[in-house]
Amino acid sequence: MVLEIRKEEQPTPGWSKGAYEAIYSEAGIRQRDSFYRWILRLLRPRPGRRLLDVACGEGSLPRLAALAGLEAHGLDLSEVAIRIAAREAPATLLVADGERLPYADASFDYVTSIGSLEHYLHPPQGVREMARVLAPDGLALVLLPNTFSLLGNVWAAFRTGWPVDDGQPIQRYAARRQWQALLEEGGLVVERTVKYEREWPTSLADLRWYLSRPKALIRLLLTPFIPLNLASCFVYLCRRAEGFGYRV
Repeated sequence: MVLEIRKEEQPTPGWSKGAYEAIYSEAGIRQRDSFYRWILRLLRPRPGRRLLDVACGEGSLPRLAALAGLEAHGLDLSEVAIRIAAREAPATLLVADGERLPYADASFDYVTSIGSLEHYLHPPQGVREMARVLAPDGLALVLLPNTFSLLGNVWAAFRTGWPVDDGQPIQRYAARRQWQALLEEGGLVVERTVKYEREWPTSLADLRWYLSRPKALIRLLLTPFIPLNLASCFVYLCRRAEGFGYRV
């Protein structure tokens, strides 16, 4: 069973957009550059290829992808997020909905969705759209959160009796095979699954971030010992399913 947390009983696309405009007008949502570099290492992208980051937020992944020689594209529901991204990311950026991607079929060699699909109104539609715009020989990377995260939901439930709530309009958690089933029903074939807890720092700034946060540092050091099925998040590396139908 998928665990779902909603701020509204019947959220609408307009309500979700307004919520994200407010989020990005204040604290925003971002990870460290070391995290996005780790994502790119998993993709092992070839320079000159086209990458789309769906729900790119403030554009960290498109920025680093462009610096690595990729033709980087990003989109987000939030106009505020895209304005922030445009200041630094040498990428093509759009305000758009991940459930209705404004691109032709088979447009991209790489498609990424980093902790966003679980927040969609209709996640299956988001998966179908990623599969649609992915080239037949392309690679998709999707990061999704685990219901049974040992250092996340399990620990939070032990301490407080509640799961982790990240404050976004809709939050969903599922087990590894549940997320895999969702992806494969939408036209993607999972080739590999990688766990995510914390990423090793690749810059002095990120090392300082860990050193100033002992709990995060402990979590980083525990990462090698966490089993895949009890990880905080799963990273799915996927191909487009053979015979997947494009739009007519």
